[in-house]
Amino acid sequence: MEAVVFDFGGVYTASPFAAAADVGVAVGLDAETAVTLLLGPYDLDTDHPWHRAERGELDLVQCRDEVLAHARESAGVDLDLWDLFRVMGERMDGVRTEVVDATRAARAAGLRTGLLTNNVLEAREFWRPLLPLDELFDDVVDSCEVGVRKPDAAIYRLALERLGVNDPTSAVFLDDWPGNVAAARRIGMAGIVVGEDPTPALAELAALIGT
Repeated sequence: MEAVVFDFGGVYTASPFAAAADVGVAVGLDAETAVTLLLGPYDLDTDHPWHRAERGELDLVQCRDEVLAHARESAGVDLDLWDLFRVMGERMDGVRTEVVDATRAARAAGLRTGLLTNNVLEAREFWRPLLPLDELFDDVVDSCEVGVRKPDAAIYRLALERLGVNDPTSAVFLDDWPGNVAAARRIGMAGIVVGEDPTPALAELAALIGT
């Protein structure tokens, strides 16, 4: 292995998908429906407003308005991105230090490390200060800055290219969303799904890269 690429939310912090499920349950929806209405069908790259915001095509206020209208039309409920962000803040219990330690261990072992996140432009000032990015990563790819988002194969290839990795099979990707991990595997990367408890995923990573 030459490189390890990490997702941000749900890997270094609590999962935004769990927060989306909580918001939906509060208005009587099941978790899967809530996530799909708020964040789009996340195994795909679509024209859902959240996907467009993650590609940098839509500002957050307009995205919120379109998500509200979409939820009302599709399910007759109010689903507000502002509620999602509030619940995410409530669930936030800091950065997972064990994941930070694993990142440092990978770098100490001589592997290149990258961060690959689907995110919106307005969130940069909140999430970037949570990690010492220059210390932990050789490169950071943010979907809203490059105009492409997971699970599009192009963003994985871009992350590898910017890390100087020519062979996808020599890199491993960690993400909390199984569909994003599946997309990485489709281009040849090793993939690890990170759960609410990251310990099993970090053990799998350590075995794979020999740390």
